Amino acid sequence: MTGAGIREKHDGALARRLDVRVWLRLLSCSTVIEKTLRRQFIEHHDTTLPRFDVLATLERHPDGIAMGELSRTLLVSNGNVTGLVRQLESSNLVVTRPAPDDRRSSIVALTETGRVHFAELAAAHHRLIGELLGGVGEEELKALYRLLATVKTSIFARTKDAAE
Repeated sequence: MTGAGIREKHDGALARRLDVRVWLRLLSCSTVIEKTLRRQFIEHHDTTLPRFDVLATLERHPDGIAMGELSRTLLVSNGNVTGLVRQLESSNLVVTRPAPDDRRSSIVALTETGRVHFAELAAAHHRLIGELLGGVGEEELKALYRLLATVKTSIFARTKDAAE
């Protein structure tokens, strides 16, 4: 047990493996945050985290993005992206059009309705993350952010799966 009675996944069995303990703690924090976000998005916004990810990516590409690039950015298959885009399109949140230089390719972009919807989701996302990390002081968050940059650099230097 650690902190406020939070049980550790390994129950102390990894006392000499600090590297594994750190990884398990990062994983458990990430998993709890993701589960909470998923639940809140479904219950309060009738959407999913993958749809949010698509909308967030499109928000960063106001002129649209090719479907292939969207799938590469999200690290998912073209088929998965196509399904998500079709769902969002049926809700009038995104629009697709043929790419000007390659008619076999499609460009997907947010509609105005999609922009408004994403702004609402992003605000809810920021509020929820703020609540979940509300017990951590600003200086601690800054220090953790710096330390995680070191961790990220170490991981990316040792793997070819270096994604953001």
